[in-house]
Amino acid sequence: MRFRPCIDIHNGKVKQLVGGSLKDEGDVAKENFVAENDSTYFANLYKANDLKGGHIIILNSKDSDYFEASKKQAVDALKAYKGGMQIGGGINAANAKEFIDYGASHVIVTSYIFENGKLSYEKLMRLVDAVSKEKIVLDLSCRKRDGDYYVVVDRWQTFTDMELTKESLKELANYCDEFLIHGVDVEGMGAGMEEDLVKILVEYVKDTKSSEVASEGKLSKVTYAGGLGSYENIEKFKEISEGLLDYTIGSALDLFGGDLEFKKVLKY
Repeated sequence: MRFRPCIDIHNGKVKQLVGGSLKDEGDVAKENFVAENDSTYFANLYKANDLKGGHIIILNSKDSDYFEASKKQAVDALKAYKGGMQIGGGINAANAKEFIDYGASHVIVTSYIFENGKLSYEKLMRLVDAVSKEKIVLDLSCRKRDGDYYVVVDRWQTFTDMELTKESLKELANYCDEFLIHGVDVEGMGAGMEEDLVKILVEYVKDTKSSEVASEGKLSKVTYAGGLGSYENIEKFKEISEGLLDYTIGSALDLFGGDLEFKKVLKY
């Protein structure tokens, strides 16, 4: 169980937003925090603490007037901590290598591999051909619908037809090195994790850990995000996840205006 840090960028600034509140029209969202420091400040902080595998997310669409400003912030952070962070937001087969060349350890992809709400294996293979499986993180962030979890795309605004299960994770592990999964309905609220979602992720890891999938190198690491807002939440996550999942915290950290001390969180 490792802590994975984050740098979320919206309208050219490092921010923490309430999950599911982001709208492309007008580039608006409910903000928990807007940082005075730029992205390189946080990248250098994570580098100084040897925190690897965190994610930088560009939250503006490529059609936004703010996209280039947000992309610049993201690229500056990648250059400041080369090989230390992953990048997501508007990534596709055509531009993925560009971000790897800027210094990203991995590219994080969701929306690109879906067409009209359905997974496109053709696009997935294009991505693998562009940067290799070992450089890909699939963001399968999801929301609950009719009691089950479904992957959401377009900055969490659109449901796909993909239900998140241990079986769907096993299948997609053939095409990526890691999974990043936000419990979108609790993201940015600090009111506790999506326990049912965490249990699905644990089932996947446990079911594949000693199987042929793992022996063939197809077991992908999993990072969970969403709702961890107290030290008690972290302890409970550790218990439920059995230490098999990594985790990230955004709004609840003191770096982003929250109550959890960055240095104390590192001790977990």
